[in-house]
Amino acid sequence: MATISHPFEVLPRDLSAYKTGNTGIDYVHRFESGKPGAHVLINALTHGNEFCGMVAVCDLLERGVRPKAGTLTLSFANVDAYETFDAANPFASRQITHNLNRVWSSQMLDGREDSVELRRARAMRPAVLAAQHILDIHSTSQDVVPFWVYPDYERNASVAMALPRPGVHLVMPRGLGSGVPLIEHGLHAGPNGPGAAMVVECGQHFKQASADLAKAVVQDLLVHFGLLDGVRATAAPQRRFELLQTYVIRTPAFAFTRKLIGFETFAKDELIATDGDDEIRAPCDDCTVFMPAREAVVGREGVYLTRPMT
Repeated sequence: MATISHPFEVLPRDLSAYKTGNTGIDYVHRFESGKPGAHVLINALTHGNEFCGMVAVCDLLERGVRPKAGTLTLSFANVDAYETFDAANPFASRQITHNLNRVWSSQMLDGREDSVELRRARAMRPAVLAAQHILDIHSTSQDVVPFWVYPDYERNASVAMALPRPGVHLVMPRGLGSGVPLIEHGLHAGPNGPGAAMVVECGQHFKQASADLAKAVVQDLLVHFGLLDGVRATAAPQRRFELLQTYVIRTPAFAFTRKLIGFETFAKDELIATDGDDEIRAPCDDCTVFMPAREAVVGREGVYLTRPMT
């Protein structure tokens, strides 16, 4: 039974009022200004227990926010998983079968395999393909500093670097290495994509600070693209990390050599974890780990290995 070391500050709420949108896709709402401008998709609940995005999207819907230019699409992704949340086992509602943020390849979406997540991704596909810019809002199991995640294209970096928060960036020069995330679906997968497509990891799943940051980042982004009026704040000092390897767990024996929560550093060749007969060692000096697994689940990511970028 999973436990957390701090109280739940944010819990699920009933989203049934938002099921019927205006796009023909459940839980997807689109608002057009009638004026030229960017088309921005704000997506929440790719994982069912990551509540900060839910709070941010609910806030926009409740306040009746409408773009002054361009188009704003708001979506709740894996509501089926979200509705299974149990505070006694709070990490179990991340997904039902598939990780919804790893199935966005044509092979998966056009294949014969079936699951709640695949059906949802297939239903959401038109909304994702229609968007010029995508913000996919996530949170982390461990209480670490927030950070961006995006493929290493200038269109992503220029937007993330221009925004005031968060100040840490996980940059993927060769993709994720463990499946295709929503931000790399369709035209967003290549160097000539239509616009920025980024994940923001806002902090620990159940903290109010994570929800507050999600709302602030959404505001920053919509102001940046001209959908809303507002003052464009100056970006704070930023740290960028290059993703070198995504290690996927092979056996139930996977274990770290010491307790990790994220952002710990290792010297070149230092042992980070073992997985049966496999040894996971740092490929470089100052190797920084991101999102170390909370528990060993075969087939899921165990750790992301990175290095600081100059």
